[in-house]
Amino acid sequence: MAPSTQGQAWSEILCCPVCNQLFSETRAPISTSCGHVFCRVCALAISGSNCPIDEAENGYPIRELPTNSAILSVVGVQKEASQQIKNLLKKYGKELPSTAISSCEKHLLGLASYMRRANSERGGSVWSELLSRTIQRKLVSVLCAQIVESNCRLKLMRTLRALAERIISEQLLQQQASHSLSTQLWTTVRSRGCQFLGPAMQEDVLKLILLTLSKGALIARKTLVMYIVQTLSEDYPQVSKTCVGHVVQLLYRASCFNVIKREGESSLMQLKEEFRTYEALRREHDTQIVGMAVDAGPRCPLYGNNHSNIA
Repeated sequence: MAPSTQGQAWSEILCCPVCNQLFSETRAPISTSCGHVFCRVCALAISGSNCPIDEAENGYPIRELPTNSAILSVVGVQKEASQQIKNLLKKYGKELPSTAISSCEKHLLGLASYMRRANSERGGSVWSELLSRTIQRKLVSVLCAQIVESNCRLKLMRTLRALAERIISEQLLQQQASHSLSTQLWTTVRSRGCQFLGPAMQEDVLKLILLTLSKGALIARKTLVMYIVQTLSEDYPQVSKTCVGHVVQLLYRASCFNVIKREGESSLMQLKEEFRTYEALRREHDTQIVGMAVDAGPRCPLYGNNHSNIA
C-alpha cells in the first residue's frame, strides 16, 4: 500500500495490494522503505529486498521486515513490533537504542488513534471525524512509514514536519474568523482616512478615476469626487462624497497623483503617467491597503496567486 502521495486509493489503504485482503492479525501489514504496505502472508512469498510494485530496494529482505503496528491498530488489532525490530537489527549487526524504537512506535500508535476504519466495499478505507482531508492524507503517509532503516526514519521526520506545518496552518485559520479579520482590516484602513467599499463598487470608483484622469487631465479633488458620486448614484444608492473621498485619499497616500497647488484655490490633481492603466492603479491601491494592514499588525495567513487584486 503506497501512501497518498503515491496515489493509493482511500478504499484500499487497509488492504494488501497483492492479495486485496484486509489487514488482520494473521495478515499483519509490513511497510517497505518506499511506503508500500503488504500483508505478512504475501511478504513471505517475496524473495529478495526489492519492492514488487516499484522495484525500490530495501535494506533488509521484505519477508523479514517487522509488522506495522500503527496500520494494524487501525483495523482494531493491538500488537507491538518493537521486539521484531530489535531482533532484525541484531541479526544484521545493527544497533539502535531500544528506547528509541519503543518511543517511535508509541508515537505512531498515538497518531494512528485519530484514524477510523470506514465502511466501504472491502472495509479498507479510513476516515477521521477530527482531521481535514489533507491532514488525513499526510497522516496516512506517516503511518505507512518503515522505521527500521535510518534513511526511512529521516524521510519520516520530513513528512512529520510537513504534517505539523499543515496542522498549524489550519489551526490559525480556525482561530481567526474571517469576519473578525475583515473588521480589523477595514477599521485600520478607515483610521487612515481611507475606505474600502467592497469589490464591485471599489472597482467602479477606480475605473471612473482612471477614465477621468487617464489623458493627463488636471482636476480638483472635490470636482472629481462629485463627478464619481453622481455617476454611480443610480447603481449604488449608498454612495456618498465621504466614501468616494476616502478612496481618492487612499490613492493620494500612495502618491498616485501629481498635485499642483494654487494660491487661494483648490489644488489640482493629475494622475501620474505610470498609473494610467487599471492594472497599475489597482496594484498600487491594493499595495497601500496591505501596507496599512502590516503596519497595524493584525495577524493573518496570506495566500498568493498571479493576480494583484484584493477581492
